[in-house]
Amino acid sequence: MKEIIKKAVETYQCPGCITSSNISCYESVCNAECENHIAGTMIQPYVGLIFLGMPKGFNRLGPDDECKIYIYENLTSCRWYPYKFNIPVWKYLDKYGNTLVRGISPRLNKGWIHIFLEDCRDKINCIEITEKDIEEMD
Repeated sequence: MKEIIKKAVETYQCPGCITSSNISCYESVCNAECENHIAGTMIQPYVGLIFLGMPKGFNRLGPDDECKIYIYENLTSCRWYPYKFNIPVWKYLDKYGNTLVRGISPRLNKGWIHIFLEDCRDKINCIEITEKDIEEMD
């Protein structure tokens, strides 16, 4: 496994996962993310499950407890890009220099999160969330 993929899975998916809190159970079928990942951390009643390794704005599953994290080495490796039926809502460049995108598949009414292991914000058309925005979120 490429070191960049291992680091991304350990950073974004392993924390709070009920399968394991380390890379030892990593399994990938077609992308870089861990197919075994299941969010297992719950905060406050009515808030529900969260992705513990993700920043605010990208960490809450809300009522969609099947929301998944998809990790890609770059934008061109994303099978959903260019976005047409899966609509990006927020994008954010995190402290690791990776682009996080939160979106929705309207025809399925499901949310999703894409992590691109590069800065590709200029190629994704949606609202950009800043560090200040994240600080103001509850």
